[in-house]
Amino acid sequence: MRHYPPNSPHAAGRIVAMALLADGHLSRQELDLLDRMQIHTQLGLDRTELHSVVHGFCEDVLATAHGGWAAACRVDAHTLHSLLAEIEDPALRRQVWQLCTQVVDADQHLADGESSLLMAAVEHWGLQDDLQTPATPTAG
Repeated sequence: MRHYPPNSPHAAGRIVAMALLADGHLSRQELDLLDRMQIHTQLGLDRTELHSVVHGFCEDVLATAHGGWAAACRVDAHTLHSLLAEIEDPALRRQVWQLCTQVVDADQHLADGESSLLMAAVEHWGLQDDLQTPATPTAG
């Protein structure tokens, strides 16, 4: 797997690329969302750079794949944690997680691979508190 500097736009883009491919394919809705939301700009990349990161991720997973494409899109736990560890900044973690949730929601179907990736990010990045629903104030 390629190495990117911690907290770099490329490292963040690779996490989004994992979300794009976590269900084993790229849907038209996911690709449209990338452009509509200008996710590349939000990550500090130009459009070509984000496409290059996605392409590089595809090359890397195929180089280590055992089985078909869908299996290749699911990286092993050690690799997943290594890639998530490249994002150290708490604000960037929240931003990337939000972008990933929007990407996986684009096709209105949450596949097992997508769910696993999102939950791994929550656990690894300590985002559990960010997912808590605000408590309803009690009358007093």
